[in-house]
Amino acid sequence: MRTSYGYDTYRGRTKLQTALTVLIVILLVVLLLAVAAFFFLQRYMVYTDDGQARLELPFLQQETPAPPAPTQNQPLVIVTAEPAATPTPEPTPAPAELPAIAPVSLFRAAVTEGSAQRLVTAAGGNAALLNMKANDGSLGYVSSLPRAVSAGTSAAEPELNGQILAVTGSELYTIARVSCFKDNLAPKMDNSLAIKTNSGYNWRDGDDTRWMNPTVPAARQYVTEICVELADMGFDEILLDGSGWPTTGNLNYIKVGEAYDPSNLTGAVETFYWEVREALGEKDVLLSISVEAGELNGASALSGQTAGLLGQYADRVYVLGAETVGACDEVLAAAGLTGNAVIYVDPTASDLSTTGKLVAAVG
Repeated sequence: MRTSYGYDTYRGRTKLQTALTVLIVILLVVLLLAVAAFFFLQRYMVYTDDGQARLELPFLQQETPAPPAPTQNQPLVIVTAEPAATPTPEPTPAPAELPAIAPVSLFRAAVTEGSAQRLVTAAGGNAALLNMKANDGSLGYVSSLPRAVSAGTSAAEPELNGQILAVTGSELYTIARVSCFKDNLAPKMDNSLAIKTNSGYNWRDGDDTRWMNPTVPAARQYVTEICVELADMGFDEILLDGSGWPTTGNLNYIKVGEAYDPSNLTGAVETFYWEVREALGEKDVLLSISVEAGELNGASALSGQTAGLLGQYADRVYVLGAETVGACDEVLAAAGLTGNAVIYVDPTASDLSTTGKLVAAVG
C-alpha cells in the first residue's frame, strides 16, 4: 500500500491560474504603454484660452506646400513686397531756456522765521539758496535715511521740514545746496567712506575737514539719496557742490591706488553724476553743479570735473573763483552751456556755503 508520507500529489497549474497570469501581464504592458504615451504626448499638449487641452501632433499638422518649381516653358515670376514707408522723424525740440535767477544764500533762520522771501527781495535777488547739506555733513532738514540717522547728521527739529515745505511751496524759486563729498561727519562714523592717507587715516583738507571717497558706492549712494529726498520736498533746483575730488590741502598725503587714481579722476565723478541723474528720473527739478574756474581753463585738473561732463549732466553750472568770464564762457559754450545755464559766483565768496549774501555774477 502506497503512502504519501504527508505530501500531496502535484497536479500542475489549472487553466484558471494560467488565464489570470496572462491577463495580469497584458494589463501591466498596457499600463506601461499608457504611462510612456502620457509622458511622450505631454510635450504636444496645448491649452486653449478657455482652459481646454488638445494634442497637436507634428505628423497631423498641415504643412504649407512649397510652390511648384517653374517648368522650362514657365517664366520665373518674383513678387516683391512694397517697401515700408520710413517715418519722418520728429525734429528734436530745442531745450527750453532756463529761468534767469539771482540766488541769495540764506541762513536757516530765514526758513524757521518765515522771512525767506523778504530777505531775497531786500538783497536784490529772486531765488533762495538754502544749505541743505553743509560742509561738515550736517543736514538742513529732517532725513529718514538710516545712515543720516546713525551718523547724527539729520536735523532734529520735528517742525523743520514743514517750514521748508512752506518755502518750496511758495512762488519763490528755491535751490538746495548739497556739499557732496566734503563731509566731516559721515566718514567719522564710517571710516570705509573716507579718502585715506598713506598712513591709513582719514584725509583732511585745508579746512581740517574729512572727505568721502567718490569711488566708494556707499558714499555716492548716500549723497544721491539725499538729493532724492530734497527733490521730493519740492525744491526747484539741486546744486551739487564739492562733487568731485578735493583740490586744496595736502593732496600728496592721499594714498594712491584703486581708491584714488590721479590718472583717472573723472571715472568716479561721472559715475556719480549718472547715478544722481538716474535717481532723479522724471522728477520736476533741475540739477546744477559747481566747478572751480581753474578746472575749466586748464590751470588745474584735480577735481575730475571737465566741461564735457558738466555739459552732459548739468542743467546749470555755478563757476567759482572766476575773476574774468571770457575764457570760461568759451569752454562752457563748447559744452553746450550758455546764457542762463551759467552763473558766476561772487569771487569774494570762498564757496557756496557762504550765507546771507547775493550769489552775484561778475562781468
